[in-house]
Amino acid sequence: MEIDLSPQLAKKVYESNGGSYHAWSPSELPMLPEGNIGAAKLALQKNGFALPCYSDSSKVAYVLQGSGVAGIVLPESEEKVVAIKKGDALALPFGVITWWYNKEDTELVVLFLGDTSKAHKTGEFTDFYLTGSNGIFTGFSTEFVGRAWDLEEKDVKTLVGKQSGKIIVKLEGNINLPEPKEEHRKGMALNCEEAPLDVDIKNGGRVVVLNTKNLPLVGEVGLGADLVRLDGNAMCSPGFSCDSAFQVTYIVRGSGRAQVVGADGCRVLETTVKAGNLFIVPRFFVVSKIADSDGLEWFSIITTPK
Repeated sequence: MEIDLSPQLAKKVYESNGGSYHAWSPSELPMLPEGNIGAAKLALQKNGFALPCYSDSSKVAYVLQGSGVAGIVLPESEEKVVAIKKGDALALPFGVITWWYNKEDTELVVLFLGDTSKAHKTGEFTDFYLTGSNGIFTGFSTEFVGRAWDLEEKDVKTLVGKQSGKIIVKLEGNINLPEPKEEHRKGMALNCEEAPLDVDIKNGGRVVVLNTKNLPLVGEVGLGADLVRLDGNAMCSPGFSCDSAFQVTYIVRGSGRAQVVGADGCRVLETTVKAGNLFIVPRFFVVSKIADSDGLEWFSIITTPK
């Protein structure tokens, strides 16, 4: 298998005074289209608001930094408004509409990893925005929008034409957003830093696994995930996914070394990894990692919910 497995950093795709959006490019990380995987990060400054959108891919979201609020509308369901913080994982199936808001001084950073097998572009997410200058309703004529909402033409022009921001905006003045509800977290979010440990090795490391038991929506997303935290100089023994899944790994914190071995005992990757790196292990290939003295933490998905 002649394909570059080298870890890559995300590239900035969009930036405004409210925040920025970053993505990994299939041209720089060829395992993305090979595995039908997309990867991106959202970073929101104080009062940054990511406009409501839906995607062509199912995803798992993981909060890397900060705290904020997520609005989530599942198909044929009422909106869930969820308080989120560092360590939270959320499963976002097909058809879900989301918005994200940061009201704190600390930057809110959310990682998205997902399945692009049904996406418009293999290895990339395509988002469809409900509002903003690139919102879906800007493409319809005033007649269509007016009849859809029973509005006068002048009101339609105001509604659609006065939205100058797109993707990420900074909210000013009196901000009147729905308040998060504690009961909305149930079944929607799981904090991987506070959840019961699935593996706990003294002086070695700890593992929390996301599955259909502790976050049922991962079954609809079709992905499994875990958070692994290695202590300094600890090792994650060689392993592979026995059900033909790809392993997608994002380095959250620390640094270390990784080796990947493929068919015929050939070492296909030997590299150092650091915070912000993303790399993907092909089906049945064996991977092992050793943390540097400061430890190593990563969040991974595998392309099966099991």
